Amino acid sequence: MTASLLSAPPAYTLRQALLADRERALTQLYRRAFPPVRRLVQRQGGSAQDAQDVFQDALVVFYEQVVGNKLVLTASASTYLVSIARHRWQHELRRRARLPHEALPEGVDMAAEETEATLGPAFAVLDYVERLGTKCKNMLLSFYYFQQPLAQIAEANGYRSVRSATVQKFKCLERLRESVRAAFRAETIEY
Repeated sequence: MTASLLSAPPAYTLRQALLADRERALTQLYRRAFPPVRRLVQRQGGSAQDAQDVFQDALVVFYEQVVGNKLVLTASASTYLVSIARHRWQHELRRRARLPHEALPEGVDMAAEETEATLGPAFAVLDYVERLGTKCKNMLLSFYYFQQPLAQIAEANGYRSVRSATVQKFKCLERLRESVRAAFRAETIEY
């Protein structure tokens, strides 16, 4: 894939490049489009890790659109990719603005009882999610909180198929439900 391919509007040539040599094409897209995304995210208060996360999400969306033949480019591929990343980052900023616990200054350590009383019952569920273990926590947060597709979650967590990831997600969700039910039963018995 040549540098001129990145700036050429026809999506079919980009699609062919991605299908022929995906790693090389994505590497060139990364080199060209990531620096502006990083600057954008960091100017708006994000970290380098935030920029990487947003860019990778945008790259997945972009790749699926191009390979699925659902995209007609009217600008360069890197411009379109930066635009997707900008929208993803704005969505992330709005999501963070709705979460009171992320607005707390760093280093503030509140006791669990104070946190639950202050932030409400919705955050009590996060405590149960924490108790599930790293794999289940990552699975449920990725799917429900970050709204990642199961295909992406399966790949990131090393599952052989989307079906395996779906089964694991279901098992984790059932464990979470059972934990909440058990806690609720214990609270109603105690008076």
